[in-house]
Amino acid sequence: MRAAQVTRLDGPAAIEVVDLPEPDGAGKVVIEVAAAGICFPDVLLTRGQYQVTPDLPFVPGSEVAGRVRSAPSGSGFEEGDRVAAFPFLGGFAEVVAADAHSVFPLPERVTYEQGAALPMNYLTCHFALRARGRLRDGETVLVHGAAGGIGTAAVQLARAWGARVIAVVSSDDKAEAARRAGAHEVVAADGFRAAVADLTGGRGVDVVVDPVGGDRFTDSLRSLAPGGRLLVIGFTAGSIPEVKVNRLLLNNLSVVGVGWGAWWTHPAGPGPAFLRQQWDDLVPLLESGALDPVVGEVRDLDEVADALTAVDERRAVGKVLLTP
Repeated sequence: MRAAQVTRLDGPAAIEVVDLPEPDGAGKVVIEVAAAGICFPDVLLTRGQYQVTPDLPFVPGSEVAGRVRSAPSGSGFEEGDRVAAFPFLGGFAEVVAADAHSVFPLPERVTYEQGAALPMNYLTCHFALRARGRLRDGETVLVHGAAGGIGTAAVQLARAWGARVIAVVSSDDKAEAARRAGAHEVVAADGFRAAVADLTGGRGVDVVVDPVGGDRFTDSLRSLAPGGRLLVIGFTAGSIPEVKVNRLLLNNLSVVGVGWGAWWTHPAGPGPAFLRQQWDDLVPLLESGALDPVVGEVRDLDEVADALTAVDERRAVGKVLLTP
């Protein structure tokens, strides 16, 4: 099979498309990949900068959609089923094998391309907004990086759960993607704090979703209403901000870490069954159309280095996908 393989930790440009044996499917669900999603952790993996560091060489690709080729008895899946999956590694290939607990039935109205945009980003944002942010109907949510994979997922989920959503973007084309995702208002990253104050009558927002980090962190805290929660999801800006905790005390604010994978894989956590519980919570929203993943570029597997670089350089608008 054709697959994109990392053989040295020199970043996206070092990934190579090669011929490899198909994965061993013993005890796993084997999936013919129709589309694979690209996430920022995939970029970090190519540099050895992610919290998990696989042995070289390895095939990245944490989320896919496709058709089941084979499945073990009792897995709940059969040959021909349409599925999405979170294999964590191996998705940038024509065939991938995944544990049954990380494979999910794909509703008929959801395309394979949309399905490949779901597992990492939407399950992460489900955990962020529901479990960590404790989002309530009628609250206001500010979403940074609102045109990217995490951002568009957060916009759609927050809106589906009854929140007013303010999206923060860095360009006009990204503003359009945020609107497509369902943002009620869109503001520029430059000067977003003043724009938020104006839109909320000076009150501020209840929740900030931040996959970006960097120098906007302090203004995010200042944009929170009393009792507000800032959800730390990632650091695509490259730098990890620091917080002066007196700011938290004065306005009863919370800075909340969102480590989706660390939550369900921890020995004291809920275990892998948590993934299917999350997915089942999303299915009605997928079937109703409330969740409609914003797909950006769809590239051939041979263009994997360019696709990863677009995500790395924050040029991506919507979810970037690969087709083998």
